[in-house]
Amino acid sequence: MGKIIQLDDALSNKIAAGEVVERPASVVKELVENSLDAGSTIIEIEVEEAGLAKIRITDNGDGIEEDDVTKAFHRHATSKIKDEADLFRIRTLGFRGEALPSIASVSRLEMKTSTGESAGTRIVVEGGKETVFEKASSRRGTDIIVTDLFFNTPARLKYVKTIHTELGNISDLVNRLALSHPEVSFRLIHNGKKLLHTNGNGDVRQVLAAIYGMGIAKMLVPIEGRSLDYRISGFASLPEVTRASRNYISTMINGRFIKNYGLAKAVMEGYHTLLPIGRFPIVLMNIEMDPILVDVNVHPSKMEVRISKEAELYELVRNTIAASFKKRQLIPSGAKPLKTEKPKSEQTSLELDGSSAVSANSQANEERAGQPVRTEERNEAVSRYEEPSTVVVSRPGISSRIAGSTEGSRGIPPRKSEAEWASFPSQVKEILLPKEEPSDLGQVPDDLGSDASRMETAGSESVGQAERVPGMYPIGQMHGTYILAQNENGLYIIDQHAAQERIKYEFFREKVGQVENELQDMLVPLTFEYSTDECLKINEYKDELEKVGVFLEDFGPNSFIIRSHPQWLPHGEEQEIIEEMIEQLLSMKKVDIKKLREEAAIMMSCKGSIKANHYLRNDEIQALLDELRLASDPFTCPHGRPIIVHFSSYEMEKMFKRVM
Repeated sequence: MGKIIQLDDALSNKIAAGEVVERPASVVKELVENSLDAGSTIIEIEVEEAGLAKIRITDNGDGIEEDDVTKAFHRHATSKIKDEADLFRIRTLGFRGEALPSIASVSRLEMKTSTGESAGTRIVVEGGKETVFEKASSRRGTDIIVTDLFFNTPARLKYVKTIHTELGNISDLVNRLALSHPEVSFRLIHNGKKLLHTNGNGDVRQVLAAIYGMGIAKMLVPIEGRSLDYRISGFASLPEVTRASRNYISTMINGRFIKNYGLAKAVMEGYHTLLPIGRFPIVLMNIEMDPILVDVNVHPSKMEVRISKEAELYELVRNTIAASFKKRQLIPSGAKPLKTEKPKSEQTSLELDGSSAVSANSQANEERAGQPVRTEERNEAVSRYEEPSTVVVSRPGISSRIAGSTEGSRGIPPRKSEAEWASFPSQVKEILLPKEEPSDLGQVPDDLGSDASRMETAGSESVGQAERVPGMYPIGQMHGTYILAQNENGLYIIDQHAAQERIKYEFFREKVGQVENELQDMLVPLTFEYSTDECLKINEYKDELEKVGVFLEDFGPNSFIIRSHPQWLPHGEEQEIIEEMIEQLLSMKKVDIKKLREEAAIMMSCKGSIKANHYLRNDEIQALLDELRLASDPFTCPHGRPIIVHFSSYEMEKMFKRVM
């Protein structure tokens, strides 16, 4: 008698459930995706005990015909595809026909559904067996209640995590579904407490605010990119907003949330040196493409996909992220976020009698900026640029004591010639040369609008390269480490080591990239030892190393020596970089010379930059600031640490309680 038997449906469904239903969040995912495919505009997810006791999904979608209700609980029964051709142009979230039978096989499931045209249907399935089938209300949509999950598979229940962990998985899942479908109103409730509620008006920015909070949502900037095959849209956080893991990088393909390490890596490369090591951004990236270019039938969970022309998409993602920050001013504020209400000033009773055009026009300018008006500030701003001998500190010599310099403080430079007048900030020009007819004095500042409208302007400063870092004038140093500078916009604190590191990095990056593969002979050869299998791989792809100027010679059974190296390698780092080349060869079968040269530029820039406790003269400080303004990315060092922190005049007044 043969040994092979045909498994019955109940056992087959339990095996399929092992692939589809891993935890309560898997149930939520499959059922909500069915609701979305049914055209629902309102979806309510109610869970108890993180879904282990109860999961209820209610929607207002198309519903299921009475004749199809029983079929829906059969394996591989679906309305989403009809033939093999449809499998390669999937436009729905569900299509495998395994969700309902798999969930019902490991739980007690009750479903009420109706198309709204006639009486609805109620069905109850326990452990894969239908127990009730009857008429129900005619409310359009579907209501599914799943209880006692894994009641008949105790081994599966044993691997479920804590309630907090499982609830976190459900919340994370619903957040991503809400982000990928802003046109749908989602409501997530746990044990009677509302965790998420989106309005479903199609504005993804409001969904971001509902999930991350308005403060974070206002720090996200739009991203937009396009190629012949792909279109990218979404939002990315400013570099100062980071998280400890890459889980906050959400990637959607045609409305489906997916996990793809390569695309997450492309996002990180787009940020490049703007992020500190070990920190990750918040990114929402929606990719639209022809369905034929993506295979979603790779894994039962449908979260892993295969993408055609993935290298092209990788480049587009990286370039789109990089371009979104290229022309923005990315100087973080050193103060905590302030309230959005218009600040109340001690000087709110300032009268405009028309006797001073300077006062009238400067007040108009300050009111348009949403900042309080102060007579003494305007007088000080005028005097700074009219009196050659004026210094920025009130006590003589205090700047020189801070800087540790014997030359004293230059303060703000004296008034410039008329030929240089164009370099003055626009605010100062308006103060010194007021318009004859001040206007807009009674307008309400723009910052009194709704939070949602203000999100549009998050990080929206698109400026020329020379204006990305504003002109500033040195005050001195603190501890020989931080440069203090100012302009009419407030106080700036600059990390002198990070600033010079950025300047030198961009210099070395260009120089190292131009160097040909000229070789430098070594007095003492470098020796490398590897295991037998690694040596076989190295010998197989040794020509890749020779293309970049690294020639390995056999030196014993499992050893190699190198007698020369490319000239662009930084002195003292030769062995480390060559070892990294060989590691790349072993893992990727090729050597990324561009990445290696960049790492060499980072090493050289770090070692050659000024360190802490190094005091600079004011002319040296000014030269450093001027060079920084010309850098292509002047806001972070090559390791992603911030270079400049800004305190606006209002933030300073707020800290000292001059305004309340």
